[in-house]
Amino acid sequence: MRVVVIGATGNVGTSVVAALERDFWVKSVLGLARRLPEATAAASFEKTTFVAADVTRDDLVPHLRGADAVVHLAWLIQPSRDKATLARTNVLGSQRVFDATVAAGVPSLIVASSIGVYSHGPGARPVDESWPREGVRESWYSRHKAEVERRLDRLEAEHPDLRVVRLRPAFSLKRGAASEQRRLFLGPFVPTPLLKPGRVPFVPDVPGLRVQVAHTDDVGEAYRLAVVQDVRGAFNVATEPVLSPRDIADVLGSRTLPVPARAARVLAGAAWLARLHPTSPDWIDLALGVPVLDSTRARAELGWQPRWTAPDAVREWFTAVHDAAGLATPPLGPGHELDELSTGVGGRENL
Repeated sequence: MRVVVIGATGNVGTSVVAALERDFWVKSVLGLARRLPEATAAASFEKTTFVAADVTRDDLVPHLRGADAVVHLAWLIQPSRDKATLARTNVLGSQRVFDATVAAGVPSLIVASSIGVYSHGPGARPVDESWPREGVRESWYSRHKAEVERRLDRLEAEHPDLRVVRLRPAFSLKRGAASEQRRLFLGPFVPTPLLKPGRVPFVPDVPGLRVQVAHTDDVGEAYRLAVVQDVRGAFNVATEPVLSPRDIADVLGSRTLPVPARAARVLAGAAWLARLHPTSPDWIDLALGVPVLDSTRARAELGWQPRWTAPDAVREWFTAVHDAAGLATPPLGPGHELDELSTGVGGRENL
């Protein structure tokens, strides 16, 4: 098989490429990304060639022609203050990938959706892939994911011979993405020496908050399984157990601090407006609104078996943030605190 991975140098992309490299049936991988990885990182992959391409403007068809499958992962979280730029990559860029896949005659398309595609959840009861997909309306991220899936619906209706798979993972964590995720969600002013198991002073206990995560390497394996098997449709991807703030505090050897949901959103909004924090406050609405995922279909039909538990993934991630861990690709590399400050916190694309 020849596989093209679009967004190959990010958190999920690097794990997908690594999983495909291990598969006997995958003979070559073309990794597309806006910026190429460092030579040492690229050289660590035997089957993969990296090429620079931007989903918003480059002609993708020549890169996709002759592929057996396309995995579309490209997505922007920042600049959180420029919604037009986010939509241009996330929604219009996805449409350009879909159009190029059809034009190139690729038979299979595997797309990164998200837990964020779902409408508000029914509390603690897990939902399967049939749950409504209108998103959490307060969240721009959720609205983008829902719009991309609507476009996928139309694509499938117009091209029934195209095999389309949508993976809907929970928040994906790994050591190699810790520096990027600190930049995306915490910002340069959070004291990283405290972000380590045993040092975290408290975990905010927001009523109704439940956290589902998956280790990114396990998510990468789910993508590999979706590439090499004749499956279609949507698959939830999340590990157990679902974590409450109390559970996270126990993992970190910390305590909880009760914080009303409204207060959490007001504080997050004030920090974002003051450019002290990169993440817009609607991420709190998203965290409180998304349902709990039931991953039974992924286990039964893909044969997906995660190796990491949710507590272990959280523990590794906090340790990695403290260690300023990262990979040698532009999105995942460590450092950049001065760049964050000079360009405005949350004011530019992923560094």
